[in-house]
Amino acid sequence: MPIVQQLARKTLPYLEHELASDFSRNRYYGSKFQADSVAYRDYKYFAKKRPPAESPSLVVGLRVDESASMSAFGRLEAAKRAVIAVYEFCQLCQIPVLIFGDTADVSRLEQMSIFAYVDLDKPDASDRFRLMQIRARSNNRDGMALRIMAERLAACRQQTKLLISISDGQPKAMDDYTGSYAVADMKQTIQEYERKGIAFLAAAIGQDKEVISGIYGKERFLDMTNLHEFPAKLVRMIARYL
Repeated sequence: MPIVQQLARKTLPYLEHELASDFSRNRYYGSKFQADSVAYRDYKYFAKKRPPAESPSLVVGLRVDESASMSAFGRLEAAKRAVIAVYEFCQLCQIPVLIFGDTADVSRLEQMSIFAYVDLDKPDASDRFRLMQIRARSNNRDGMALRIMAERLAACRQQTKLLISISDGQPKAMDDYTGSYAVADMKQTIQEYERKGIAFLAAAIGQDKEVISGIYGKERFLDMTNLHEFPAKLVRMIARYL
């Protein structure tokens, strides 16, 4: 929290500047009379308040891989800390945030599972506690998870739409969703939604960093080898998009 609060203190002045309204002068009508304009005798004696800019013009989506392998080497706890850090930073800076977890193949009837911890449409003071339910479960069908979240973000009015995936491994789910087929599905999803204005970042915290980098591309890849630095690095990365 001290790191998050420090970053928020540095960020907020920029947001306040962007939010500040100004008056456009030389109007025939408006809410403010400009006495110094009378000399021009053009009847444009008023100033009208400009509406505040949409700010911050950023919405953040955070996708957490809840595959079973996330339970190894402290990855899940690091992911939770990072998610909490992002959530608290977004709350302090009033940035809309969407946080979903996902897994696959819990059962034959439940091939894909999405857990909405923080929803854009239903912000709740209890969201920060709900994030503690993030846990390692089964497999991961990354392409569908990204597609579901990207579709939600694409409908948002904010100018910058950032979707971050926290994962420790390559996609793997039942019925051959693995290898080149899964990689092709993910690349297609990323390309499709980048055309719709979604910016993707992959935060890799496991042994498959090279594979994840190959899927997302080096320009969208964050190597989070040092799990202790992960929360602060992720928040700083989001701050750059403001």
